[in-house]
This record gives sequence, C-alpha cells and structure tokens, in this order.
Amino acid sequence: MPPPRPRQDRFGESKCAIRGSRTNSSNDFPMIGGKRYIYHRRRDDHGKKSHAMMKLRDVVATRETVRYGVGELYGRDFAALSPQDMRSLSESSHTSQRCPFRLNNAKCNKRGGVCSLRPYIAQGGTAQPDNCASPVTTCPNRFYDDDTILAWVGETLLETHEPIILKELPFLVPNSVPDSHESKAVGKIDLVLLHPDTTTLRWCAVEMQAVYFSGDSMGNDFKIMKSWQGPGIPFPAGKRRPDFRSSGPKRLMPQLQIKVPTISRWGKKMAVVVDEPFWNSLGNMAEVEHVSNCDIAWFVMRYEHDGTRFTLRRGSCHLTTLDRAVEGLTGGKPTSLADFEDALRAKLQVQ
Repeated sequence: MPPPRPRQDRFGESKCAIRGSRTNSSNDFPMIGGKRYIYHRRRDDHGKKSHAMMKLRDVVATRETVRYGVGELYGRDFAALSPQDMRSLSESSHTSQRCPFRLNNAKCNKRGGVCSLRPYIAQGGTAQPDNCASPVTTCPNRFYDDDTILAWVGETLLETHEPIILKELPFLVPNSVPDSHESKAVGKIDLVLLHPDTTTLRWCAVEMQAVYFSGDSMGNDFKIMKSWQGPGIPFPAGKRRPDFRSSGPKRLMPQLQIKVPTISRWGKKMAVVVDEPFWNSLGNMAEVEHVSNCDIAWFVMRYEHDGTRFTLRRGSCHLTTLDRAVEGLTGGKPTSLADFEDALRAKLQVQ
C-alpha cells in the first residue's frame, strides 16, 4: 500500500517542501527505495487531475535554480532573441511597438511589452528555458493570437466561425440616475461576440483572464537586458511566480459573480478564456454535458512552439454552472462548525 499523501496546498504542492513549514510526520516525505519523495498534483491530457511523486532533493534544487522570467517580449520568443535584439526591444517604448496579437495590428498597450512568463533554469551566468513547462499568459491581448479564440468561441456558442466583435458595452449603471441610456456606465462587458445574422441578436460575453505575478518586479531584469552582450540569455534577476490566487478568486471570480447571473437571465452565455497553467491551478469543477445547460464555457488555450515563436492553439472546452465555477475558483470547501471551533479553542489556549 502506498504511503498516505502529505498535506497539500491548492496547487498540489507539499506545504512543508515548497512553503518551508516544519513537520515531524514521516508521511510528509515517504521513503521509497531509500529516497525521500513528495507528492505533487497535475492534470493529464484530458484535464483530469492525478498525483505523481517528485524527489525531495529535486524540489529543493528547483526552488534555488529555477526562476520565472520573460517568456515573450512584444510577441517574440525571448529565449531566441539575439543580444542585439534583446537590447533594442528592452530599450524601446511599448507605444512604439506593434502588437502582433491585437486586432488591426494596433500598438502595444502593456508597459514593458511582456506577453508571457516562463521558467528558466540557471546554467552558470546564463539561463536555459524549461521546455517542459508552458508559458503563462500575462497580457490578455495575447489570447487574440491569429483570431483562433474568436472562431472557437463563435463556433461553440453562436454556431459561426466569423462572429462580429464588439468591445466595451455598458453593463452596470448608477442606481441614482433614472435614465440608464444617458448615464455613464460604472461597469462594462469588455468583449461581446455577435452572430453575423443580426435579424435576431445572438451574442455571448467574453472574459479573457491573464495571470498576475507576485514577487520582484521586472525592473532589474530589464536593466540587465539593456546591456546584455551574450552569450545566450540572462538568468532572471528577480524571484517571482505566477499568482493564480490573485488572478482567479480575487479578480476573475467577482467579475463572474457580478455579470453571469444577469447574462444567464437574459438567456446568454459567458465565455471565459484562460491558458492551461491557469486552468490547472483551479480546483475540480463539475461539468454539464450540453452548452444549453451551462452558464459559463471555459476555453483553455494551449501554447505550442512552431520553431520560430509560440502560438496559442485550441486546448479544451469545459461547460459549467456559475456555482460550480465558484467552487473551482475558491479551490476548497468550508470547514464544519465543529472543526472551526476546535481550531478556535486551540488558538485561545496558546495566547
């Protein structure tokens, strides 16, 4: 019988190994073949979660030698940039660069021009990209890559691969103004897709959720880029990580709780676009079988490398209700009253 799994955080990482907390339990690091292992959670190709084991010494080494840095800079694979291109792009203003993903090839509107982050492995004074790990999207405009997502959402929810694109439609208006048509909106739906046949309005709302990061800013990384002479690429100067907690429960969930109930009462659907790392960070969500029964359709985009640059391709689609989505974003369930009060009494005893 395999040893019991250690306590895990919401991303499936052993708290004592990753977070540095102490434990005296032998179950936290089971011995197998004379070596200590920890469990970590992952998803398979079908989106189902499974558990695997990682050598403890590999986890400790990873924490010291792997850092997240620029994955794409103004749409270009950072790891493939020459020192000259790296210096040029890092010194340029984002307002002078065209975004290869935005509609109509508009200029970049993200300061610094970082489209995504990815982990790098230290190799002496340079860095080697971790090609086994996916980039993490940090700019929502990145999802417009080749209009793939627009066609996918249109086909799934509107039965058209060429929907009309409308932006920033008013959704919330102040209670104090009686005529909502003349009042200034206090909340908007950023993106709406509409079926080309406008005889009857068939539309859906779209929410694209990139990932914030926590830790050191990119300032020191850019200072190094501006004077980098090579060879290779520099190892990230700052320690940072994707902050799925801030991106999901703190940002995306309130947006869904505000918008989805009304949109569902109108008989319409909400499409949520995320990448695979974001989706894999969420808790399990019970899904419905048919689009007619869902409140939210999750479109999970997958990064692929075509030999020159990263592209975003169709990954998986998941249909859920709002309630099940909230459970997945929360990543847990409430404790019982008895357990909560036991913890409360324990706290009182140590004070």
